[in-house]
Amino acid sequence: MRAVTVIDEELHWSEHPDPTPGPGEVVVAVRAAGLNGADMLQRRGLYPAPDGWPQDIPGMEFAGTVLVSGQGAVRFGPGARVMGICGGGGQAEQVVVPESVLLTVPEGVDLVPAGGFPEVFSTAQDALFSQADLCEGESVLVSGAAGGVGTAAVQLAAVAGARVVATVRNPDHHDRVRALGAHEVILPDQVGDFGPYDVSLELVGAAGVEAVLPHLAKGARVVVIGVGAGAKAQVNLLSLMGSRATIGGSTLRSRSTEEKAEVAWLVESRAVHLLGTGAVTVPVAATFPMAEASAAYDRFAAGGKLGKIILVNEG
Repeated sequence: MRAVTVIDEELHWSEHPDPTPGPGEVVVAVRAAGLNGADMLQRRGLYPAPDGWPQDIPGMEFAGTVLVSGQGAVRFGPGARVMGICGGGGQAEQVVVPESVLLTVPEGVDLVPAGGFPEVFSTAQDALFSQADLCEGESVLVSGAAGGVGTAAVQLAAVAGARVVATVRNPDHHDRVRALGAHEVILPDQVGDFGPYDVSLELVGAAGVEAVLPHLAKGARVVVIGVGAGAKAQVNLLSLMGSRATIGGSTLRSRSTEEKAEVAWLVESRAVHLLGTGAVTVPVAATFPMAEASAAYDRFAAGGKLGKIILVNEG
């Protein structure tokens, strides 16, 4: 098979041995793979893949069809349309993963946008509901809502009956984010005008945490899942004490297979059917042939996009 391969921080479309499934694993012919911020870091050597996953092949999410199953993997047969997360290796013609982390691609959903679903919707589902326990009627701030996780979080929170306030730096994207379900779409410096917030989902980093602390409701929950704009914040502990709020963080990539399987089960039961009915979508900013990954990474780095950049294998 061929795969996007990192060599001295450059991306090459290189030959690799075809993967072989072990017990409980399946090999998937990858049709599409979403590009994520972690891939950008892995390329630069700043975010190595977990042990057991390819260190030189990026890619944390994919969609495609099952090629072959290992011993004990019986849920999906050959040709089944699946999507899932992986510790690395998704940006390739084939990927081998534990069957337990796979999700069914609903009938009628194209595999290309499906390739941008698993990582961002799993992250948003886990952060909003498993970590922050977001409830119907609560107010949630999604900070940095134009990216993949942000658009997923806006949609999932809106479907759950929360009041969604989304910060989006580019005014050109405000109407589209509002159409995804946000009740208010604002600039980052307007956070104080639309609180208090029961939940704050922080996708940008330190500045967002500092901005929201004075505007939290009693018992609020802040969950940090992105630090692209800075990882070190000045925290006013008096504000934190006054609101009796909690600050936590979350990441999926380093979790065990069992933990990822639990997340997959929750996403399968609570979110995948929403994709099938069209209640949630995967906004796609651009697609690129897998062999032209460098151009896709450049587009991601340029910023200003709304939604996912997806790498596609033709055929």
